[in-house]
Amino acid sequence: MKVKAYAKVNLALDVVRKREDGYHDLEMIMAPITLHDLIYVDVIKEGIEIKSNSKVMPTDQRNIMYKVAKLMQERYHLKKGIKIFVYKHIPTQAGLAGGSADGAAIIKAMNHLFKLNLSMEEMAALGKEVGADIPFCIYEQTAFVEGVGEKLQFIQTPFNAHLLLVKPKKGVSTKKAFNQLDLSQVVHQDCRTMKQAIENKDYQGVIDNLQNTLEGPSIKMIPDIKKIKAEMIELGFDGSLMSGSGSCVFGLTQDEKVLEAGYEYFKGKYYFVRKTDILNK
Repeated sequence: MKVKAYAKVNLALDVVRKREDGYHDLEMIMAPITLHDLIYVDVIKEGIEIKSNSKVMPTDQRNIMYKVAKLMQERYHLKKGIKIFVYKHIPTQAGLAGGSADGAAIIKAMNHLFKLNLSMEEMAALGKEVGADIPFCIYEQTAFVEGVGEKLQFIQTPFNAHLLLVKPKKGVSTKKAFNQLDLSQVVHQDCRTMKQAIENKDYQGVIDNLQNTLEGPSIKMIPDIKKIKAEMIELGFDGSLMSGSGSCVFGLTQDEKVLEAGYEYFKGKYYFVRKTDILNK
């Protein structure tokens, strides 16, 4: 069967505090976008086989799809295996949840292929055991997210915007970004303000509340992030922000001419340049 694994952006990301278990409590506004990986999944006699058009993605037990498939085989005593082929369109180490989206897609595919009849809640709980962003990627709906990424409050109001994604070649390790974050220097904005703006269809309110605590440490590692953000504003985008821990930057606009002009400007200058939209289902 064929399944699409949709990427996400963080319209807002606030690292609230460090927890005793070493993780961080977060507050975020996460939105799915139309950029996606295309995954083909088939049942085979045994084992887990992963192939891809990507030369950088691991295809062994390090891969999040492998971890998810292994967990489901063991949890539900599945006798047969699966074969996966993924056409990667979402770049790695970009802050776009490419790995988590793929993992969520495999949970959905195996649920269907093996007739497990799992609910969305059950699939999300299963995904949480493997990765914090997988529950969001199961639902593929704009949400106010808390905790390490497992507490989701869905925002029912559609948010319509075009996005231009621009990523420098160098990616950012999430672990490194958090390790270099100095919480004593962080200015915290309340992500609920953006939630209200989306619910009130206040586009300017969304733009005014774009924020990402992890931009500071990521920019220190990759100065191009700051440069791309500034160039996007100069080109007429209403706002620009780094997604997740980076290194992908997105520009927001409701004007297709600005989107096209930005695409033409950045195309060929950076490793990854792509036009996309917020996914509203």
